[in-house]
Amino acid sequence: MGAVPSTPRHTSTTAETAEYLIGTFVGEKSFPLASDFWQKLLELPLTLRWSSYRVQQACELFAQNNHHTRHLAKILIHLSWCLQEAVRTSGAPSVVYLKAINAVYFSSVFLKYIIENSQSDNIEELCLSLLENEPVPKDFMTDQRIENLLMHNVLTFLGSIDVSPTTSLLHQELLNFMLVVMSTQLLSGPTPGPKDVNPFLDAAMSQESLLVSSVVRRLLLNYIMRPRLPSSTAASYSIFSEENQPGVLQRVGSAAANFVLLPFNYLVNSNSEGSRNQLADCSLHVLLVLIHYHKCVVSDESITDRSDDSASTDPVSKVNTYFTVNPYSKALENARDIEYGIGECVRILLAVDRADIEGNAQNGPVVRLPFASLFDTLGMCLADETAVLLLYSLVQGNSDFLEYVLVRTDLDTLLMPILETLYSASRRTSNQIYMLLIILLILSQDSSFNASIHKMILPGVPWYKEHLLHQTSLGSLMVIILIRTVQYNLSKLRDVYLHTTCLATLANMAPHVHRLSAYASQRLVSLFYMLSRKYNKLVELRDNKLQTKAISTGDGLVEDMSAELQIYTDFLRIVLEILNAILTYALPRNPEVVYAIMHRQEVFQPFKSHPRFAELLENIYNVLDFFNSRMDAQRMDGEWSVEKVLLFIINNCRSWRGEGMKMFTQLHFSYEQESHPEEFFIPYVWQLVLSRCGFSFNADAITLFPVGMHANKEIYYDEMNTNQNGELNEQRVQFDP
Repeated sequence: MGAVPSTPRHTSTTAETAEYLIGTFVGEKSFPLASDFWQKLLELPLTLRWSSYRVQQACELFAQNNHHTRHLAKILIHLSWCLQEAVRTSGAPSVVYLKAINAVYFSSVFLKYIIENSQSDNIEELCLSLLENEPVPKDFMTDQRIENLLMHNVLTFLGSIDVSPTTSLLHQELLNFMLVVMSTQLLSGPTPGPKDVNPFLDAAMSQESLLVSSVVRRLLLNYIMRPRLPSSTAASYSIFSEENQPGVLQRVGSAAANFVLLPFNYLVNSNSEGSRNQLADCSLHVLLVLIHYHKCVVSDESITDRSDDSASTDPVSKVNTYFTVNPYSKALENARDIEYGIGECVRILLAVDRADIEGNAQNGPVVRLPFASLFDTLGMCLADETAVLLLYSLVQGNSDFLEYVLVRTDLDTLLMPILETLYSASRRTSNQIYMLLIILLILSQDSSFNASIHKMILPGVPWYKEHLLHQTSLGSLMVIILIRTVQYNLSKLRDVYLHTTCLATLANMAPHVHRLSAYASQRLVSLFYMLSRKYNKLVELRDNKLQTKAISTGDGLVEDMSAELQIYTDFLRIVLEILNAILTYALPRNPEVVYAIMHRQEVFQPFKSHPRFAELLENIYNVLDFFNSRMDAQRMDGEWSVEKVLLFIINNCRSWRGEGMKMFTQLHFSYEQESHPEEFFIPYVWQLVLSRCGFSFNADAITLFPVGMHANKEIYYDEMNTNQNGELNEQRVQFDP
């Protein structure tokens, strides 16, 4: 490929014309904005086939010449103009959308190559400005930033134009384009800093609140309604040929050298979890990137150094950084229920009503969404991690949606896929387990939730293989799965945070337990036994180290063991408090718990004199003495069978008055996200995006997270502080590199 191919003859074929125009676009010659070259380029029928080598060569040549041609900036401007025309002429002829789609394709291919191969800290190779002597049309404002112009028009189209058979393809590719322009985050470190360069994301954050709200609403409606690309639309463009004869830009998309590009929807595997839909999935990916972005900025303030009173006071520059408010996150937090059914949701999707975004002087525009449809869609898709992250973002940040979830009578719609995913924890990432447990902890903070889950009876749980669960309450199943997660973590992950979250959720549930099943009751007592074995092993190891330590040159190992021993002491105490809460507040309703404690009462004996456990065990032994004494006093023909013992407990529960029981303050744990969780969420979101959307990126260029460990990081809480009321004041989300 030469720098400037020769002009094709009048008798040239379409392929030759395309060769010339694309070759000229990447070559040395600069064409002004008003040149008819751009119209010819954007109106090309994309039927040209290139090898991956030629695509790579074109990208390299374009990057080399872009500094003086500024063709990237110019095609982005033309893309903006195409979108403006499409918005003005809604229901426009196909040529308008064809030009816009072509502009998106060209922009994405070369923009992505420049981003992932940038050699400068501030991605100077983008050259997002025109040269000073560049001739421009009279109505073009030279002082406007190109990235602002571009993002305003992209977001305006996405937020204001309905997804229809005519527009769905452009919607899809604009969402793909959004991922390309936001991928500058991959070049930043895991800790956001003031030197990070994300021009397009920053431009998206600067848009007016009404536009931001309309975009958030559109992305969520796409996710809910899951519209598909009509086959007739795809067939009208030759690049979507199913005969393995891709057009030039699809060829660019499938090039070998780590720059898989567009159209993503034909490059993604279709066998992933749930009912996969490319427009819906891509909408969610874009939304997650937008809501979790936070720009770090510098605030300079001058202070006086008075460390030496004899010295002259010189002003010292102190640099403070802070994070700007994310309008997309705020819009999601402000979303409210539209109280429409699925039929009304279809009407909304086909005819956007501006009234669905209401003004609110205090909190900004309110986005109206069909919570019922969103709830059902999440329940259908929770096997996918991105859906889990959306559900977390909603229940953690949007109090209205959380309240809506808590009053639903079909909580199994969400809980069953969550519990099934936790059941298969060995096949899941630790981050996914982490998010699901936080969701359960948030839900368990509500007493009505804890009561209602025990009223819902499940006829069976076919995916649970270790034990036949027949006519089990949803609450009992939740107890079983949480304990199973602790057991799995104890043997595999050994993550203190996971233990803490599981036990905190069980503690919140305990006072409201109603007719806990026999199997769940047995597992609860076995949980104490499991943790006690770990505790005893740590005590033995610590004592052995203390005895064999000759000269104390350093006792770091002993200190580590002592710290871990303290952690497991706390865990054992929480389990005892869980049992105490059930026995104190709900004993008559839970005879199976009494039976399980009586059956394994020997596991508590070694801890009767332990200073941290003694007062809690007094209550347990008070219950044991009550039932053991009555059992001993009752004459029985033959031996006690399981059925007879259980019937005996049920009968004597009626006379139980709780005499001699010490009342302890109910444990209540709450989750609070730390104020700046970006170090976890930004890398996590991009790991999910890269693993799901077919968007490939040069691995050597990624500094946001360690490559090769996608979405499989250890996670933990940095700090846990429990006050006198048992409330978990602060639980900090951290990302373990």
